[in-house]
Amino acid sequence: MKNRNRIQLYKPQLDDLWFRQSLMADPETMSYNKAWGGTIPFPEEKWKAWHDFWMNDTDGRHFYRYVTMGNSRVFIGEAAYHYDETEKIWLADVIIMSRYRGHGYGSEALRLLCEAAKKNGLLILRDHMAIDNHAMGMFLRAGFEEEYRTKEIIMLKKALNPDTPI
Repeated sequence: MKNRNRIQLYKPQLDDLWFRQSLMADPETMSYNKAWGGTIPFPEEKWKAWHDFWMNDTDGRHFYRYVTMGNSRVFIGEAAYHYDETEKIWLADVIIMSRYRGHGYGSEALRLLCEAAKKNGLLILRDHMAIDNHAMGMFLRAGFEEEYRTKEIIMLKKALNPDTPI
């Protein structure tokens, strides 16, 4: 991949959350989320509690990083996973700003996210997405497989260790 090693995952500081606010507020970037309301408000008064929850995770159930251009602080997206208490599964999330899509950054971010999850002891990572989400191809190319579908969503999963039965 021509963009391999051109991006990295960066653990954001509290004062970096302006980027998440702009990412969540951008209609084009959040168009994948139209089935669930599109853009997501992320007001500054919520930053500290959100940062404490995701960045100071003591139980290992939350992983969140910005996707950056190499060693720079040029933020182009986010990559995360968390443990869903209701479903009892690990869910992935990769969002790339719309203007950076189509260059392989999402695929590389997903690869880096899967590496981090495996390093942190996860065996299987999943993501559920709307039927019309264009990122589905990226997940399938990364080795995710369809687990099931409903009228609204498709659940994808990937074994992070080849010996893990799925």
